[in-house]
Amino acid sequence: MSPLISVKNLAVRQGKRELLHDINFDLVPGEAVSLIGPNGAGKTTLIRAMIGVIKPTTGSIQRRAGLRLGYTPQKLHLEQLMPMRVDRFLALSGEKACTKRDAMLDRCDALRLNNTRMTDLSGGELQRVLLARAMIRKPDLLILDEPTQGLDQSGEARFYALLNEIRAESGVSVFMVSHDLHVVMAESDRVICLNTHICCSGAPEQVSEDPSYHELFGARAGLAIYQHHHSHSEDCNHD
Repeated sequence: MSPLISVKNLAVRQGKRELLHDINFDLVPGEAVSLIGPNGAGKTTLIRAMIGVIKPTTGSIQRRAGLRLGYTPQKLHLEQLMPMRVDRFLALSGEKACTKRDAMLDRCDALRLNNTRMTDLSGGELQRVLLARAMIRKPDLLILDEPTQGLDQSGEARFYALLNEIRAESGVSVFMVSHDLHVVMAESDRVICLNTHICCSGAPEQVSEDPSYHELFGARAGLAIYQHHHSHSEDCNHD
């Protein structure tokens, strides 16, 4: 199975500051991979390099021929989109058929927002619209940069449930930055822990036992591990 993306010996510098170094990993079809790390670890820098917005200082990012990418940014400058409505925003993806745009909005439970101004969307509505736009060209790989930032717990749960449904239906691979360690440990096939370099990576169970993971996240790491294991035992009988 050929990788969708191969990152080889990647380093990114900004002046004298080293943002990333010695980054090596592959993304393969069908995977859900989560990228975690503290603020300033270089997560968004890595994603921007992967989608081609910035060039690595050294190393390379190889994409499979014909790879289709879908991307949702961490932040969207809505003031630049005033008074753009949702349907027009989706049309910027290059999809000219309004029926296809409507179908994806409907799949993301956002069709009723079709004529709503982007600046009038709630946080959860905006994330569903961004997901619809990212999925409209049927990507092989969906890259999400902190997609639930600013959402409350119920909003996060609804978004992740929708994402899981779409992933199951389409087979799209997912590479996601998240601060929600509970979700990362429960929903990911593989976790990459970043702090300008890759501190540890592997299945959630492997990463949860790695000292580097505990060093970076402290008490939060232990809570996420407890919640992850507890979620698998909810149906057990207790005396």
